[in-house]
Order: sequence, then structure tokens, then C-alpha cells
Amino acid sequence: MRPDTPADHITEAERLLRTAAQYPEDREPLVLQAAAHLELAGDRARASTLYDDLLGAPGAGVENPHLIKALKAANLWEYGHEAEARAIIDGIRAAAPPDAGPWQIAAETLEAHDELESAHDFFSTALTLLLAPGEEVPYATQSLLTGRHRVRRMLGLGHDAWDELAGVLHTASVPLDELHDPKRLWSLGSSDPVELRAEIARLRAELGTYRTALSRPFPVAVLHWPENELRELLASYPELTEEYVDHATHLNRLEAALRDLHAAGAPNLGIVTGTVPSYEAFAASEAASPATPALLPQYATTLAARGRAAPWPPSRTAACWCGSGEAYGGCHGAG
Repeated sequence: MRPDTPADHITEAERLLRTAAQYPEDREPLVLQAAAHLELAGDRARASTLYDDLLGAPGAGVENPHLIKALKAANLWEYGHEAEARAIIDGIRAAAPPDAGPWQIAAETLEAHDELESAHDFFSTALTLLLAPGEEVPYATQSLLTGRHRVRRMLGLGHDAWDELAGVLHTASVPLDELHDPKRLWSLGSSDPVELRAEIARLRAELGTYRTALSRPFPVAVLHWPENELRELLASYPELTEEYVDHATHLNRLEAALRDLHAAGAPNLGIVTGTVPSYEAFAASEAASPATPALLPQYATTLAARGRAAPWPPSRTAACWCGSGEAYGGCHGAG
């Protein structure tokens, strides 16, 4: 059952924190989910403590520090710490993170507090950094285009090329211009049944968009093994050699599989990175042998459900998913 009351959200947060202690390799995404439930329960001070714990843990090496900072800023502003929140948001802008999440959260925080000009500037700066001309828009970046379109409508600005692109990428039955029409608010006080039915249709379309966004932590995920992990895996379980052959073959097959899924219309693709200890623990929990090939996709799905999936494709200028340190466009994205 989905949590509904503050007590339900507290209970779910505690469950997630217990799971994080049980699976330390998944601590970051699980603690972030717990913090979100605490915010929904109204315990914003404790949520901030969780964000601080992630950022300050010695040697923790969090994967998404700018995302955590953006979430912390959004939370702080909601319970009266505006100056600190602004300072964090300014720091995110100066750091120019190469992924969409921190930019979107910071921009939407500014938007939620009627800082529309600043929100517009944040969205635009992010898109200039993350979206190369002519490239396919990564899934995570599409929400930046949508958010910028919404803010521009509230500011009364005319369409530009990015607004047109946002409209093309929008898949709901109600056009984006209609969803983001500032006059919609007026219709909520109307007694005209026609206007109210139209607003209900728009809200349903918007809800569908939000539900799609909420599915992001659970993409169609494929399993990636770093070179040292794959070497250890095949040494321990040679039965899996046919699945992977060698590391170069594994990487090429993974990119090819993702491109095939994308061409077939599969939305929300992602990559999860495996480790041998984690895989062996998963196999034990399933009472199965790690040498069983059928266990591999189940392991990938479990990692994705814990929030371990990185969206694919990355932007061409972002680091390649394979860990080479090269930009995706010059590595596996070059084909």
C-alpha cells in the first residue's frame, strides 16, 4: 500500500533506513528515498540530517553530491532556511554538474518560491551545458526543457527553439502549451461544467506525465560489469563465460542491446553496475547458484529497484557509462 499519512511515511522511511544498513553498497539511493518520505511526513529537520549524513560521511564518496545538495536546498527553503538554501543553489550553479537532476531540482525550487526569472536562468544555463546542438535529447534532460517551457509561459515569453523542441517531445494528449497556460488557475474557480471538465482532462494528462516521471527509478536496466569485477566473476564462475566472453565484448554487446531497445521504442533505459560480492549475496537470497545465467537479469532488476540505475544514453559530453573517463560521444556513443 502506498503511504498516505505522516505515520505511514515515517514507517516507510524507517524501513528504507534499515534496508540501507543491510545493503551499504546501495546506501545513497535508499537514504535519499527515506529523506523524501520524512519530508512528506513533515519531519524536514530529520530529512536535512540525512542529507548531511550522506555528504559528511568520512570516505563515503557519494556518487551524486550535487543532487543531494539540491534536495537539501529544496528541503531547507521549505522550513525557513532560505539564505542557506540560496547559498547551496548558487554553489550548484558554480559547480556546473554534468547531469540534469541537480539543475532541475534547484530550478524548480526557485520556481516554487516565485523566483521565476532565476528559475528560467537556471533551466537555460543547464540546457546550454547539457544539450549539444543536433543530438538526441537524453531522457533526463527532457524534463529541463519541459520546466523551462512552463516558466516561460508564466513569464509571458514567446516560444523559442527549445520551447518548440519541448512541444515535440511532449507525448501527453493535452498539448504542452495548454498544460502550462497560466490562465488554467482561473478555471479552477469556475462554475461552468464545460470549463471544469476541460480542466479535469488536463489534470489527468498532467498526472500521467508525473507517473511517467516517477517510474524513472525503475527503468529497463541492463547489467554492466567493470573490468576487474568481470575478471573475478568469470574466474569464479566460468559457466558465465559464454554470456560475456571478455570485457570488450561485454561492453560492445551492452551498448548494442541498449540501442536495439531504444530503436524498439523502450522508454527509460538504464545501466546498473554489478559487483561480485553483491551478486553472490543476491544469489544466496534467491537460493540459487551464481553460475546460473538466468539470475543475471533478475540481479539487474533488483539493483534498478534500489535506485542504482544510471539513465542511458548520457549526453555526448558526459562521461561514458563504461568508466573509461572519456566523453560518451567519443567512446561508446561514437558509433
